[in-house]
Amino acid sequence: MKKVGINLLWMVPGVVGGSETYLARLLYGLAERSSELDYTIFALPQFKDAHPDLAKTFKTAYAPVSGSWKSFRVAGENSWLARECRRRHIDLVHHAGGIVPMVRAARPILTIHDLQYLYYPEYFTRAKLSYLKRMVPRSCETARLVLTPSEFTRRTVIERMNIDPEVVVVVPHGISPRESADGEGNIRKRYGIEGRFFLYPAITYPHKNHLVLIEAFARTLKVHSDVTLVLTGAKGSIEVKVAKSVRELGIESNVRRLGYIPSHDLDALYDEAVALTFPSRFEGFGAPVLEAMARGCPVIAADATALPEVVGDSGCLVSPDNAEQWHQAMLELVENPEDRERYAKAGLARAGDFTWRRSADILEKAYLHALGTTL
Repeated sequence: MKKVGINLLWMVPGVVGGSETYLARLLYGLAERSSELDYTIFALPQFKDAHPDLAKTFKTAYAPVSGSWKSFRVAGENSWLARECRRRHIDLVHHAGGIVPMVRAARPILTIHDLQYLYYPEYFTRAKLSYLKRMVPRSCETARLVLTPSEFTRRTVIERMNIDPEVVVVVPHGISPRESADGEGNIRKRYGIEGRFFLYPAITYPHKNHLVLIEAFARTLKVHSDVTLVLTGAKGSIEVKVAKSVRELGIESNVRRLGYIPSHDLDALYDEAVALTFPSRFEGFGAPVLEAMARGCPVIAADATALPEVVGDSGCLVSPDNAEQWHQAMLELVENPEDRERYAKAGLARAGDFTWRRSADILEKAYLHALGTTL
């Protein structure tokens, strides 16, 4: 039986955003398969608490490094990981965080979630930008296959990295079958949410474009003063700017900043929201859009990067930086329940095309291809 290692040393739980959700769902999909491959996950110690079901399901080796310091994680990939792969006779290693380490002991396969650093270099520190410019092209050249979450990212990898299209494979996001979420009364009471609300789950990074959404929401409040904007997700580099914008617009009482919340609570909020508002300027896929559609939550999303590919004609697509268009789209869904119902039904139907079982099937076929084996 061929042995496949999955390198998750880059994945600091609760910090890396959508890429963590993506990999977790792929692993759940793999766990449901009857496989001819022998999997081992290589992870940080925090993985056990963040994903206990996966830690119990798969053979998991924990690196003797903390997730607090990136330099230690990188060192771990170039020493401990290579040593463990040799010791365990791993045949293929899936480096799922976009970089193939300099030191490796097995054939590499690579996931690139996006190439945002090439489009928005101003969002990165000088050190990180230099590291990515050096390591990503080298990693693409080294990998037997490059996996991407969307056709948009696949095209950008082929064009910007100048590599053979035959070795770049789309492994889309998958989502679990819909489960019952917390009831309306419970979720609203827990987070102090009253009345109608829009929802945006995103870390406050610049490309997530919170400031445009807040401006559009402030305009919407002038027409419907009873609506609320609920923001979830960890604090990112523009958290202070977001808070300042809310304060200067005088809308503090209508904006609820919840921070990171458990996935089942987020599901319950999708059930109750007027719509998901997702104005992100750059997404390799855009998992919250799929999550919302799968729960029958209408979607307003930016007409940018991979988002139109995910939404299709099942939601409202808006220019990411046009606050007036966002305002008008929000008004439409507040005032027209027929439109909300139409988008909800269309989104549910489209989400049915994105299952984690299908995604895991594609992933395992990629592993077998890289190993020179077929199903």
